Amino acid sequence: MTAILDFLQLHIEMVYIVILSIFLGIEVISRVPSVLHTPLMSGANAIHGVVIIGAIIVMGKAEADNWLALVLGFLAVILGTLNVVGGFVVTDRMLEMFKKKK
Repeated sequence: MTAILDFLQLHIEMVYIVILSIFLGIEVISRVPSVLHTPLMSGANAIHGVVIIGAIIVMGKAEADNWLALVLGFLAVILGTLNVVGGFVVTDRMLEMFKKKK
């Protein structure tokens, strides 16, 4: 518990930015009409691709004893990859709905 508090005290500015980003993202997405959610998915795929690359860089530059950076980087890679794959699946299914049936 003490390690987490020390980490938060050292990086409090980044924690504030993450919290504000979460609230801003929720506000922006909640105001988008449901008709536009699938086109918005393409933008989300691009953003998550950048997140995956950033997480891989963080994991590569992390020292071996910095387990928090390694674990968070690994989780970011896994969750970002799942989101990108899911986004492509949903986008593909939506595009199939607009193709002409023979």
